[in-house]
Amino acid sequence: MSPWQRLTQHLQWPQQPPVTTNQSFTALKRFVSLFLVGISLSLAVASCGQGTSNNPAASPGSSSPGGASPAANKGVELTLVSFSVTKAAHEAIIPKFVEYWQKEKGQTVTLNQSYGGSGSQTRAVIDGLEADVVHLAIGSDTQRIEQAGLIQPGWEKEFPNEGIVSKSVGAIVTREGNPKNIKTWEDLSKDGVKLITADPKTSGVARWNFLALWGSILKTGGDETKALDFTSKVYKNVPILTKDAREATDVFFKQGQGDALINYENEIVLAGQKGEKPTYSIPEVNISIDNPIAIIDKNVDKHGTREVAEAFVKFLYSPEAQREFAKAGFRPVDATVAAEPEFAQKYAPIKTLFTAQDLGGWGEIEKQFFASGAVFDKIQGSLKQ
Repeated sequence: MSPWQRLTQHLQWPQQPPVTTNQSFTALKRFVSLFLVGISLSLAVASCGQGTSNNPAASPGSSSPGGASPAANKGVELTLVSFSVTKAAHEAIIPKFVEYWQKEKGQTVTLNQSYGGSGSQTRAVIDGLEADVVHLAIGSDTQRIEQAGLIQPGWEKEFPNEGIVSKSVGAIVTREGNPKNIKTWEDLSKDGVKLITADPKTSGVARWNFLALWGSILKTGGDETKALDFTSKVYKNVPILTKDAREATDVFFKQGQGDALINYENEIVLAGQKGEKPTYSIPEVNISIDNPIAIIDKNVDKHGTREVAEAFVKFLYSPEAQREFAKAGFRPVDATVAAEPEFAQKYAPIKTLFTAQDLGGWGEIEKQFFASGAVFDKIQGSLKQ
């Protein structure tokens, strides 16, 4: 609305009784005076507005002669909620995105960050943590947020690679010198081997561990009966199921329990960069631990942050960001980055690599393995007999 429209809106006088000719003339003079003031005000505002654009409908990327975009008048805040092991990568990537957005839009971005277990982060978002973007350990966690009505269906199709922005594989960590010669998933079922892992009912990482064990049988010619027998033997060798992967790591390293620990490859790589020298192997039959990214539609629309949220997610797929993921231990989802000598040497090819989709997708996986009374509960029940 123009200044003149705003002014005349306020000149809508209420109905009055009939007036005399003199009164009419006086009112006419007052109206003409106000009309002239309105014209002057409109011309002044129009003159001041030349050279800058405050039009919210201006096309994205339009800028003033000084180079600032229309949104440059104020900064924007974005909230990223992610699972704990991505912290090192995001802390390297975020400053690069902030710099990119400043150059692109002339706008300062502040990224609030929250890290924790994928399951607990999921619950926090559903319970009211107003994330704009979530980067979680497993697709089923993102689906739970969708089912809560915060993410629109079809989020997997909004970004490349079915929404997978980081990935890893399973690794078996052993004691120094590997005294029990544990190298494969099959070795974890041997008598006398004690395995430390988290509970798949409470830990996203532990779900991947379970699927790696189960799928290793299916992908080498075995059927589900054999897979059930094998995984039952492995979990018989688990003295304690911790609530999450971090606690499992503490039990293995700090408390000295167990002969082996299943962990993400990226955690092992990151530990090596910090000066630790863990003994580990990467089984040649392995699962691709795929971590999805998604925009929380309800929150970005509420916050008015959709444009910058979409730009941030797209930036995570860029070669620049994928290199940072790779440096932090994640296998790049960008094939060009994965082929670069530094990373091709760092991440050995997996002979037989399967995905959650190969096992039916997360909807089917949750029902078959982790729902109440499903396969994992039956395994645990059999071990108590």
